[in-house]
Amino acid sequence: MKKYIYPFLILLAVGVLYQCTTHKLIISNNPPAADINVSPVVPADQSISKMKLEPGFAIKMIASEPLVSSPVAMTFDKLGRIWVLEMEDYMPDTLGNGENVPSAKVVVLSDKNKDGIMDDRKVVIDSLVMPRALCLVENGILVAEPPCLWYYELVNDKPVKKTLIDAKYTDGGNVEHQPNGLYRAMDNWIYNANSNKRYRKVGNKWLTEKAHEKGQWGIAQDNLGRMYANDNSTNLVGDYFPPGLGLNNKNQRNVAGYNERTVSDNRTFPIRPTPGVNRGYMKGVLDDSLRLTNFTAACGPMIYRGGIFGNDYDFNAFVAEPSANLIKRDIISETGNVVKGREAYHGKEFLASVDERFRPVSLYDGPDGALYIVDLYRGIIQHRTYLSPYLKQEIKKRDLTKPLSCGRLYKVYPAGKKLVSVTFPDDAVKLVTLLGNPNGYVRDEAQHILVDTKPAPAIPALREAIKSTTNPLLAIHALWTLEGMNQLTTDEVLTLLQSPQWIVRMQAITVSPEVVNKTNYKQFADVFGQIVAKNDTVSAPYIGFVAGALQPFDKDAANSLLISLAKKYPNNLFVSDAIVSNLQDRESAFQKELAATIPDTTRTIHRRIQRVITAMENAKRNSDPRVLARQYPKGAAIFNTVCKTCHGEDGNGVTSLAPPLNGSEIVNGDMNIMISIVLKGLSGPVKIAGHLYKAPEISGEMPGFADNKDFTDADLAQILNFVRRSWQNTGDRVGAGDVKAIRTKLATREKSFTMDELDPSVKFN
Repeated sequence: MKKYIYPFLILLAVGVLYQCTTHKLIISNNPPAADINVSPVVPADQSISKMKLEPGFAIKMIASEPLVSSPVAMTFDKLGRIWVLEMEDYMPDTLGNGENVPSAKVVVLSDKNKDGIMDDRKVVIDSLVMPRALCLVENGILVAEPPCLWYYELVNDKPVKKTLIDAKYTDGGNVEHQPNGLYRAMDNWIYNANSNKRYRKVGNKWLTEKAHEKGQWGIAQDNLGRMYANDNSTNLVGDYFPPGLGLNNKNQRNVAGYNERTVSDNRTFPIRPTPGVNRGYMKGVLDDSLRLTNFTAACGPMIYRGGIFGNDYDFNAFVAEPSANLIKRDIISETGNVVKGREAYHGKEFLASVDERFRPVSLYDGPDGALYIVDLYRGIIQHRTYLSPYLKQEIKKRDLTKPLSCGRLYKVYPAGKKLVSVTFPDDAVKLVTLLGNPNGYVRDEAQHILVDTKPAPAIPALREAIKSTTNPLLAIHALWTLEGMNQLTTDEVLTLLQSPQWIVRMQAITVSPEVVNKTNYKQFADVFGQIVAKNDTVSAPYIGFVAGALQPFDKDAANSLLISLAKKYPNNLFVSDAIVSNLQDRESAFQKELAATIPDTTRTIHRRIQRVITAMENAKRNSDPRVLARQYPKGAAIFNTVCKTCHGEDGNGVTSLAPPLNGSEIVNGDMNIMISIVLKGLSGPVKIAGHLYKAPEISGEMPGFADNKDFTDADLAQILNFVRRSWQNTGDRVGAGDVKAIRTKLATREKSFTMDELDPSVKFN
């Protein structure tokens, strides 16, 4: 039940295929003004002339149609080739006709003449339907093709075996809200946006585990392996802690320090009018010059780690906004455990174009330190599920539907800088030295190659590398490489736990659960206790997260460590949630034990434990969803594909997306009000259970479905009944006739409702 314009998909565009015969390197600062009435296809060799780029930088096109078509994601291999995922089957027209035609592909682009521009195309996997992500692992490639995640083993770039890794990779959710990303992180696990799963290949087996869910399209990491994402209306969200921590308590929701609002600035500054956005008719969506005021399709975030932009760009984020034809730059910093940021400048963007069909959807770093841009180059970005009549008119007005076969790849780098792509040698010891390279992509790729191939000669070099005191990035990548090769020892981790360098110490704490066992747990318990005794506030949440690793071997030692943390940091939110992450199904018992030493129940630690206990008690009173699914099968299906992503599987809402449905007076109240919202949508803020939900706590608007031909009145009645009877809701039953009656009354209305308009005193009959 959501509006969100999906970041990676784009307003269907372009009329004829253009072969880019020349690829000019232009530093453009004064592009021509845009004509709001037309949106012609700009030939590839002219596209850069339509851009405005931050002074001091250059942009270069490295591929265009017909070499690449409808690209949505890419990755480099160790040879420097670019693997591209093409989604040509997305939204062939405003009705989505032909959307399930198997026309998508995985292709490899190569630069045969070594001039920096791709000139060769090879199709590796053909006939895919709406693929979303790819990731190279060992001698094969992961490909996400809803609803499945597949692994293709390759020989000479040809698939020789196809293995199903997860039949429910996209379990529920519609096109705009399905998992994607497949980002191989520092801890050797593969993470996703819009998903609560992570994956890893160990020998011939694939492991699937729980992960923190975040974001909508695109995912990235910083130099310390912390993850970042965003949703359509949100510039940047991220984690204060590595992604593998805080996952041990299924009763705990929204662990503090995860999925936090990293950058609160959501303002956008297009250099052309942007009326072609789904809610452009609403007040405040566009400014007086018809330019988008705030993110509505934020996607594809990247933390710059290339090492060639200069010190001012270290720990910067870049975020794509295809609906406004721009890329924003954010400056990030950290204080203690907290990571926050701000937009780099107000009133302009890092990169923007006057070409409405320029649709940056994903951003990457590469082997030469440049910032790489995937430009889907289309007209339509909004999926039919949420396509408003207003946007349909905009698409028709400027003939944005066709063609579907364009696409461009760019790279941005400092003007005048000679780019040098790092090559990855076969020599294992030389690969180890690359783990300390200034370029984060190079460090990651060297780690991946070593973990995938596990060369024995690398092990002594890795053991030396983790001792590095002059290059902590070398030390931490060597640490995780040894972990990925199953060669990390107790003594190595215990030594690094004493490191004076915080980033080394934090990684050692994080990796500790991977090596704790029945023969060494006492040593780790002692060292963890020493860290707590030193009043190391920044380390304290980490110790809280990993304390559970001791529990299988010594429950008393684990519990004692948690109690000592609670006593020392009773009002620290991060420490409190870290403690709770170890208490699955024994929250009440621990709370009673804690009361003996911390009787004040207003302390943060008590409140965070009670929060979980209360949620568990409420869950016990919930209606059985299996019974309701049998009673309202279409309603359950719609909820799982349209509503769940934002309102949560348990109906309790998702931070930064949508408010709760469970216990909502709107859901349980006048059926005509809820029918009106489902048909025409609702703009925030919205008050539920005495709490006023507004941006940035939730996104600004939920879409209506009056114009969606996929849902009949009976279908909408089913979703209304499913929600009004789920969890602890007790709303009256809605019939198809009730929906039809309100649909008729609201037939001429285009705008979504506000809560003021939906006051119960408003009469609908």
